[in-house]
Amino acid sequence: GWSQAAKISYTLASHHPGPLYVHHNPVGEGSRYNPTIDCSGVPRVHSMSKAKAIENKEIVQAIVIADSYNDNFQPFTSTKPLALLPVANVPLIEYTLETLNRNGVEEVIVFCSSHIDQVKRHIADRQAARCTWSTGMRVSIISSEACRSIGEAIRDLDARNTIRGSVLLLGVESVTNADLAALLEEHKRLAKVDRGAVMTVVYKEGLRRMRTGNEVLVAHDPTTRRLLYHQRLAQHERERSFELPLDLFLANRDVAVCHGLLDPQIAICSQAALPLFADNFDFLTRDDFVRGVLINEEILNSRIYVAKLAREEYAMRVNNWQSYHLVSLDVINRWVYPLVPDTAISEFRQQYKHYRNNVYRHRNVRLSRSCELDGDLVVGEECEIREGTYLRQSVVGRGCRIGRNCRIVNSFLLEGATVGDGTVLSHCVLERAVTVGSRCTIEPGTVLGEGVEIPDGLTVGGLLLQASEPAADEWGTTPVEKIADRAYTIPVLDEEDSDSDEEEGGSGQPALNQPHAIAPLPERYPASVYEPSDEECDSGPASPVPEDANIFLSEVVESLKRGLAEKSNAEYLILEINSSRYAYNMALCEVNYYVVKAILQIMLQQDGVATNTVGTLRRLLAYFGVVFRNYIRDRDAMMDCLKALEEMCPASETVRAKLPQLVHYLYEADLIGEQVIIEWYDGLVDAGLKSALSKLVQWLQESSEEEEDDDDDDDEEEED
Repeated sequence: GWSQAAKISYTLASHHPGPLYVHHNPVGEGSRYNPTIDCSGVPRVHSMSKAKAIENKEIVQAIVIADSYNDNFQPFTSTKPLALLPVANVPLIEYTLETLNRNGVEEVIVFCSSHIDQVKRHIADRQAARCTWSTGMRVSIISSEACRSIGEAIRDLDARNTIRGSVLLLGVESVTNADLAALLEEHKRLAKVDRGAVMTVVYKEGLRRMRTGNEVLVAHDPTTRRLLYHQRLAQHERERSFELPLDLFLANRDVAVCHGLLDPQIAICSQAALPLFADNFDFLTRDDFVRGVLINEEILNSRIYVAKLAREEYAMRVNNWQSYHLVSLDVINRWVYPLVPDTAISEFRQQYKHYRNNVYRHRNVRLSRSCELDGDLVVGEECEIREGTYLRQSVVGRGCRIGRNCRIVNSFLLEGATVGDGTVLSHCVLERAVTVGSRCTIEPGTVLGEGVEIPDGLTVGGLLLQASEPAADEWGTTPVEKIADRAYTIPVLDEEDSDSDEEEGGSGQPALNQPHAIAPLPERYPASVYEPSDEECDSGPASPVPEDANIFLSEVVESLKRGLAEKSNAEYLILEINSSRYAYNMALCEVNYYVVKAILQIMLQQDGVATNTVGTLRRLLAYFGVVFRNYIRDRDAMMDCLKALEEMCPASETVRAKLPQLVHYLYEADLIGEQVIIEWYDGLVDAGLKSALSKLVQWLQESSEEEEDDDDDDDEEEED
């Protein structure tokens, strides 16, 4: 005797109400099995009605919009489709198709409006190569060069009558490992209860103190999860307050307001959603659709619902160069597991080998022994990295050539890029076949388009560059500057212009078809918000948990770096470290270990460390000596220090090559005792390290024996 409202509340409050039974029925010879799920707790085996039989034959479909319909990725999208933008050396469309295949999607419709031939060629080549998603999923491409928005694309699809039921709708730039199959089934159950449920929009908890342009403010009914209010947030985070209509709270008993949710542009649409796009030509984006349905909810008899992803599920939209940077590092840091480089995305054969500190190296690369791969790196096939070069938190594409003594941090080199000797790259993107000369400095926010050539000794600061001179009317009256023979500027939208456009449009979105300069991220990438739940940790996590120790280490590094830059009293740093120690409940042995590791990390960031490692450490300890001696006092602490040196060797060729000299310096400076060194040496497992340290240990043992002989002689003389 439940009321209809109670049924709605129960259905939405329970993700899986009761045990689920699955019964498979073949749908013709050679076709896949489609599960029929009954939430009543009784398996439906007999007496199935004709309507249910037809429902069982409904295949799982997905629509992938392959264009962003803006110029946020200029100059890349001027010559290439967004679908082929590589993230960790894998095109975006491969992430999307692999995710859909893993979620049991049987038919994918890829809608293209630009560079259609390149997308078709890529899909055909991948199908011919028998990649993972091609074996169980049919992918078809529908194209229309006349479409200039998502709304027009969906209207085109509606006119073709290609959709036969509930469908997943997402963009090619949506990177996720979420359980989309469960979201689709939940929407189908919801649609049976509420015939007016036209869409379920998917959101994810957002990043703190960082805006990517994907954030929204929503209000929904906490019981039914029906969407009540939607507002996209400004990218520059300048709001001091938010205004919500009073009717929202008067008309609804309970309202949950969620601020700063990430919108990965993933939705589940009922079959009635496409005709709504067709009937309303002012629906250009999905935001327009949501806003229109909320305003005319009673007239259209349509409702939108909200689904929030779990903590362990990842979802992010690559909508500009800044979010491209974020997603690339999230893939490298394994938050998108199983979509990580070493699992061979859409391939049956593993291409990359995973090393410590999230360094992924292709099996076919040429690395100099003195180059340093610090961490969070992907090095592609046939790459060459010369002597003395330092890389951190970057991606190096196939066939790239990097010269001697370069420094590359938070940068992304696409296929065939060449970097000359002594060049510095920071927070920038080098597209295909880019050539950067020797002794150049490419500053944060720079994007070098395909084929751009930067001459020797040039500094480029925060510009978008393309190889050829743009047409006279391509960027209107905005002046174009020639940087070099094959380097011309692309104008970007100023913040003042962006603000005025937002005020006039009232949508909080940047103007369409205007490229934006990327904003640099912190050099030390903060811990991601995508953390596994406790249950997943117990069952074998799909992605690593950021431990308190890692956070403690990052805070120690930041404290030491700040003290070194400001030359403040080093004893104050001890207070800061102790404060962090108690905040994260670290044992004393852990503090000893991480303090030494932090000093070593700072040492590796200094100029000239590869050629003068011991001198660099000596210079740092002239300031950090007070901190070092405060923690490295007794035998156990000295052993912690040596273990920190040992742990740095696999990640740093510099530390590994100079380990005997570093240990010898610490001994000579009376910071480490010889007996501790010998005991540590005896416990080493790495044969290479033991071989390198053998002469030092032999010298220590001989000097110790000589001292004992001298002591014995002295004793004999005293007795005489």
